[in-house]
Amino acid sequence: MFESVQKRAAVIAGGGLKVRRLVVGCRKLLSERGEAAGVSLAKITLDLYRNLDKKDQARFFATLLAEFSPDPARVLAASKAYAAQPSASTLAQLSLAAEPPRQELLRRLNRAPGGTATILRMRERLLELIDEQPGLDAVDWDFRHLLSSWFNPGFLQIVRVDWHAPAYLLEQIIVHEAVHEIRGWSDLRRRLEADRRCFAFFHPALPDEPLIFVEVALLDRMADAVLPVLDAQFSSSDTSQATTAVFYSISNCQPGLRGVSLGNFLIKNVVDVLSGEFPRLKVFCTLSPVPGFVAWLGALLKKGTFEELKTAAPALNTVAARLGVNIAKIASDPDCVARLAPLKEPLMQLCAVYLLRRPDAGELAQDPVARFHLNNGASLERINWLADTSRKGLRESLGLMVNYLYEPRAIESNHEKFVRGEFVAARRVRGSVPS
Repeated sequence: MFESVQKRAAVIAGGGLKVRRLVVGCRKLLSERGEAAGVSLAKITLDLYRNLDKKDQARFFATLLAEFSPDPARVLAASKAYAAQPSASTLAQLSLAAEPPRQELLRRLNRAPGGTATILRMRERLLELIDEQPGLDAVDWDFRHLLSSWFNPGFLQIVRVDWHAPAYLLEQIIVHEAVHEIRGWSDLRRRLEADRRCFAFFHPALPDEPLIFVEVALLDRMADAVLPVLDAQFSSSDTSQATTAVFYSISNCQPGLRGVSLGNFLIKNVVDVLSGEFPRLKVFCTLSPVPGFVAWLGALLKKGTFEELKTAAPALNTVAARLGVNIAKIASDPDCVARLAPLKEPLMQLCAVYLLRRPDAGELAQDPVARFHLNNGASLERINWLADTSRKGLRESLGLMVNYLYEPRAIESNHEKFVRGEFVAARRVRGSVPS
């Protein structure tokens, strides 16, 4: 199968004068021995890539798959040599044979000025192509492998973003906010007041570009709705009474770093920073969306049979009777909140089932936000009714939001339980699941 993918990729790569020039440059770069000449050649090669249109970019990635993969015969010979005589030398030869040449190519391209930024843009384009060309997963693995090393948290710097930060940085916070839209400068300023914090990770190779940022509200209790967190009328300049840090938004700024773990390290770093600044803080939690709930519920209602969720069937039948099966359109209804009110109990039960039920295969949790926080060592503390009545909140989760609790002493054990298949959740959440 892999050979057929390579042949198909070679055909795709056949056209394009610009691509052929770039491939020649890549081969020359791989054969270059001199450090200084290599940097100059890496810059020229990256310039050739930057001049490609989207169609030629697709051809180039196909060529990386077809012509810059390991030689199977060489890998086989090296593996036999290692099996016959296991040693440091034969293991090193096997490692060299098994590593795709495109990994070394990317390392050398990264030496050029602006190389890291361009490689991130390259992977961003690669991710767009994978659905069309599944064989490119092998190429993406190499990008992700190298980027995970280059963007190791040990290389990153945590920076507090406040209202006095450079304008270009503030603009990027507005543009990349992915959870709760920032509606202009006044809205941003509210999120940077004395009782709020925003922290971002930066990399030395990208000093002007945040990688990821998190927004925090300093409160005297665990938040159960997003409006008091975002609305200016709930502002307080007195942080001396704050006992709870509520992480209410975390946003990635670099699509090319998808799959590279940064958010978990950022949250843990921020917990340390805030603990030092505010000794009274005792609770660290989130106010998180449930972005997959409506899609999951809608699929069940359209299916019409609930055999796999027998314990939740009464709640599903109640929801179906009152809302019908086309639940995805509920957010467009002006009376949406009023229509949801009588369904509080069954919808809260179904949300608990959704969050605590393992998928049939693959991921450890169905909801991506739950997966992130539970894998990060948090526990599922509380489900909040109509906590986000924005159009987005209703469209994705019928207004439900979740508090995930980060207890520093329990983070490691919670993470270990999750990867073993155990969901750590408060009794009130587990108790809401029909038995």
